[in-house]
Amino acid sequence: MTDQPLVLVDDPRPGVRRLTLNRPEKRNAMSNALRAELFAALEAADRDGTVHVTVLRGAGTCFSSGYDLSSDLGADRPYHTPDGPAAWAHHVTKGWLWIWDLAKPVIAQVHGYAMAGGSELAAACDLVYLADDATISHPVLRLAGTPDFAVHPWLVGLRNAMEMVLTGDPVDAAEAVSMGYANRCFPADELDDRVLDIAERIAGVPTGLLQINKRWVHRAMEAMGARTAIRSVPDMQGLAQQVPEVRELLGNLTERVRQAASETAEGDPAPTD
Repeated sequence: MTDQPLVLVDDPRPGVRRLTLNRPEKRNAMSNALRAELFAALEAADRDGTVHVTVLRGAGTCFSSGYDLSSDLGADRPYHTPDGPAAWAHHVTKGWLWIWDLAKPVIAQVHGYAMAGGSELAAACDLVYLADDATISHPVLRLAGTPDFAVHPWLVGLRNAMEMVLTGDPVDAAEAVSMGYANRCFPADELDDRVLDIAERIAGVPTGLLQINKRWVHRAMEAMGARTAIRSVPDMQGLAQQVPEVRELLGNLTERVRQAASETAEGDPAPTD
């Protein structure tokens, strides 16, 4: 156990708040405790009059390997959502959409990889910048149904979204930029400084104007049906989990993940969702 915070907070440039997911030994796998600290830190930044923009990154070798299936994700959730079919998907989707509703922009700074739930967290941010060695992936789509946060068609278009969700294959940084998942990629050793330069430029805009400009872009997505469609996909995940092959795969998946997590604490990341 450690008494280190799960989310580190600093202010590296004027008007810029930076949050760092701080479970490098677990590849920043998102337990409910980490998610609770993250949402609290995002809300604190949104309430802080000195902050104009927030940068979100991961400590260690990657941004995030996804949801921490080695923890009890049913316990101590950071906010209430109803129980029922696909309750977890409804729960996390509500949280990612909450990032859209913050007044101030949030930037995802991704290095290494953003996998499964980690790719959803990055996708929920307003801007995404990648290291040139980064990869985006959602391998669980090959095993257990739909993504929890199904924003793909609005980010990358019909054909790219279809290929991503049907194959579950990773996408490298250059391709993620070209298809529209991310804004730009930079050399890994320049990523911190380049993202802070962009964040500082954004921070030069009055917060009220940033809020208006962020909001109208999201409203345009919503006018195209984004929020309604995204919120409906967890119901499809409930159906996906009734597919016989999926039910068989899920029968022992959690136990396999927990075993792999204990075996690979010092090695490659264990499977995550």
